[in-house]
Amino acid sequence: MDYWIIPLLDLCIFSNFVSFNRNLYIKMMEEGDKKTEFENGSPKQGKLRQILIITASVLGTILAAMIVLYFVQRNNMTEMRTLLTEQKDSLTNELVELKYSYDTLKTDNDTLNAKLEEERLKIERLLAINASNVQTIRTYRKEISTMREIMKSYIVQIDSLNTRNQLLIAENTEIKQQMRRVEETNAELSQVKDELSDKVDVASVIKAREINPIPLNKKRKETDRLSRFVKLEVAFILNENPIVEPGKKTVYMRVTRPDGLVITSSPENLFEVNDETMLYTESRTVDYLNKDVEMSIFVDNTGDFIEGTYSVDLYLDGHSIGSSSFMLEGRF
Repeated sequence: MDYWIIPLLDLCIFSNFVSFNRNLYIKMMEEGDKKTEFENGSPKQGKLRQILIITASVLGTILAAMIVLYFVQRNNMTEMRTLLTEQKDSLTNELVELKYSYDTLKTDNDTLNAKLEEERLKIERLLAINASNVQTIRTYRKEISTMREIMKSYIVQIDSLNTRNQLLIAENTEIKQQMRRVEETNAELSQVKDELSDKVDVASVIKAREINPIPLNKKRKETDRLSRFVKLEVAFILNENPIVEPGKKTVYMRVTRPDGLVITSSPENLFEVNDETMLYTESRTVDYLNKDVEMSIFVDNTGDFIEGTYSVDLYLDGHSIGSSSFMLEGRF
């Protein structure tokens, strides 16, 4: 029952009681007057007056008590109304603070976020309801207490998740740093390996030294006259190289004319250098035993030689191993 109805009911009851007593008193006075008229001053008239006086005194006492009781009850209801208003305001403030507390809870967990949103909506529903009696306020306060306990459990869960996330982030950062260090180490090792490989490749190349192109005449004597030139001898030494696998080695020689044309006995004289197909003049295969090898390659003059300076380039296993040059002067 709402607190404003109780004083109203008490006031109605009190008014009815006063009205009843007043009517009863008036009725008794009228009866007394009638009997007085008929008995004309008999002894009964004094007795009746005494009864009326006693009755009026009792009714007055009751009336005074009811008046006092009414004002006491009204004061009590005023205090109760004030107390209910204070409790309602306090309840509203608690709900607002609780909603703010829920709003400050943040997490990346979708399930936990859904539960938090459910509690926020519950708080908003409670704020929309007007609590106007003690029982309702008690019920809402109990719900607030329950939601506070639920919020505490959510705070513990969020803190646990945040701590776990921080640990995972730290572990992830450490793993990334380790991976970066490993990648840097691998890159350094790969660079060292490439450098060593390049050094091994360079070291495994058999170089030629003392390359000496010698134009020869018919008497096998050296000449620089084109008119007397019949054969070209290119003498050189293959250097000793202990890390190269011994075995058959083919040396390719390119003799290039002053006009850039490569002299060759056949267009099918082809070999590979750095994935490039090239034309060679002559070649020779020797049995290499990791020791110095003195050798010569000969080219006959079939009429392709002209006046000028020639370049001679030697190749082995796809690598250039040395070069030289010579000159042929005019025919006369």
